Amino acid sequence: MRTFVLSLILMAASAVFAQKVKTVEAEYTYRAPENVTLEQARRTALERARIQAIADEFGTIVQQTSATRLENRNGETQTDFLSIGGSEVKGEWIETLGEPQYEIRYEQGMLVVTCRVKGKAREITTAQIDFKALVLRNGVEDRFESDRFKNGDDLYLSFQSPVAGWLAVYLMDDERQAFCLLPYQSQQTGIYQIEANRRYVFFSAKEASAAERSMVDEYTMTCERTSEHNQIYVVFSPNIFVKAADVSTSEGLPRQLGYEAFQQWLAKCRKRDTQMNLRMIPISVNR
Repeated sequence: MRTFVLSLILMAASAVFAQKVKTVEAEYTYRAPENVTLEQARRTALERARIQAIADEFGTIVQQTSATRLENRNGETQTDFLSIGGSEVKGEWIETLGEPQYEIRYEQGMLVVTCRVKGKAREITTAQIDFKALVLRNGVEDRFESDRFKNGDDLYLSFQSPVAGWLAVYLMDDERQAFCLLPYQSQQTGIYQIEANRRYVFFSAKEASAAERSMVDEYTMTCERTSEHNQIYVVFSPNIFVKAADVSTSEGLPRQLGYEAFQQWLAKCRKRDTQMNLRMIPISVNR
């Protein structure tokens, strides 16, 4: 009887969770400034189309903060009024269905990219974990944060979470290959455990603990073309999970898997774990 009741509870919980994941789609047109490349414009249009689809389905949260400052100078009162506004969508993107559709054109010399995307999204009903993840260039302090690299630059990642959990980091390149940067290649557990409130600097043997120093992989960015655009995926959860199944292809490169396999792994993990957080950080590498 107890087993039967437990099964009913699990089935009910699964049904409620399944209702929160919905198929959404939207179109967004992005008019790019002169200093934005075509690849950057495509990525921006895609990201904003995803945000638009989530907002259309689940809505947004609008925040407004105001402050008034009074100051007396030489008998005259001066008033400064500060107003800060913003909005956030009330959902998160789980996976993309099919390939995004792009229309690229020029209007009066301006690059215009229209993107239409379809996928699955989930409403956010609980507070997300506000972790800190910064991509660093040629330095291990947070002041070296950068999204622009040159051929030969060193790559580091600064990370800190208010709660303990598990972390995986991937790099997606222009060739749609996902490289597993963390956990390190010599680690056998398939995941990296994080302590709460501790600042980590990954990909630097000097910054690692004595016990981990020998297993640290250090990365130098390379660029075979004039410019390449990559995406860093930072995946964190307070619940244990295991990295995607990948393969080692050549010395000097991290273990890797294809774009579709990576996205399927990520979508499956996020469907099972509502507390899993994903942060995508675009970076460019130039000669």
